[in-house]
Amino acid sequence: MMIRAGIIGATGYVGSDLVRILYHHPEVELKLLTSKNHKNQSYNSVYSNFNKICEMICDEDDLDSAINQLDIIFLSLPHGVTSSILTDKILKNVKVIDLSADFRLKSVDEYVEWYNIKHSNANLLKKAVYGLSEWKREQIKNSKLVANPGCYPTCALLCLLPLIKEGILEEEHIIIDAKSGVSGAGRSLNLGTHFSESNESTKAYNVLSHRHTPEIDQELSEVNGNEISVIFTPHLIPMNRGILCTCYGILKKSYNYEDIKKIYEDNYENEFFIRLMKKNDLPETRWVKGSNYCDIGFSLDEKANRIIIVGAIDNLVKGGAGQAVQNMNLMFDLEENIGLKSIPMFPV
Repeated sequence: MMIRAGIIGATGYVGSDLVRILYHHPEVELKLLTSKNHKNQSYNSVYSNFNKICEMICDEDDLDSAINQLDIIFLSLPHGVTSSILTDKILKNVKVIDLSADFRLKSVDEYVEWYNIKHSNANLLKKAVYGLSEWKREQIKNSKLVANPGCYPTCALLCLLPLIKEGILEEEHIIIDAKSGVSGAGRSLNLGTHFSESNESTKAYNVLSHRHTPEIDQELSEVNGNEISVIFTPHLIPMNRGILCTCYGILKKSYNYEDIKKIYEDNYENEFFIRLMKKNDLPETRWVKGSNYCDIGFSLDEKANRIIIVGAIDNLVKGGAGQAVQNMNLMFDLEENIGLKSIPMFPV
């Protein structure tokens, strides 16, 4: 029996990639698309790349009626909205993957501090599973509410967690330098992402105040067992898609290349979507665009016990829609990579 899926907030960039992926998923029937800004419009009139493919009409956001016709709902809404509309009643009838930040952080106080908005449903935080697929697989399988990770945390955590799990990094000296294409800012009009404002320029933004920081800290701390607070600086670069994370760490003692390589292989060798680079090769965003892959490589300064880990993902796919579908596959006990085997696009 086909999985009946709906997307609430289908006309953002992540929503568009969700439609693209689910439309080709062999086990999914896309039953509902909603949009506040494009209500009653056909989907292919919003995104012309869906001409002759998806002529569904964008409905209004009505979760109560949606649960009667769906098996899973993807919520791709602004932060603060999901927590105000999601209820226990809804979760009794349908599985939910939330692509906002509303259920990523376990502390309501921390959520309010970083997002500066009220959280309207703290009780559901206990039921939500953080959906980093490779690291929370068993919890995701048994959950009805999955909080899809942010794009930056997805890349940074996949890079750092194997070393954090082994306890070989100095916890107080982790630095993450991340760069993202402009689609990470969403589709809404924003002066900072206008062509003439962002083209031919690179800038750091939200320095020491980016909302993804506590998400990274939370997940690293959980695996390590000690409280970890990273230095995280995001940058905007003039390209459409992609994230490159460069993570800097100090090792607690001397390790050689083969030691570190084995740690990554022990954790990721059998992971379909993690591609470990060969020695002296490092990831580039162009080799993951349009795909659910995460490429990871590292360089080691054995004399100084320093390591630099580099990761690359497509922020809209592995950092958004692709990981959401990967989580859906887990929730319905499907092959994890079904519908997600697309080869990265190049050139693009």
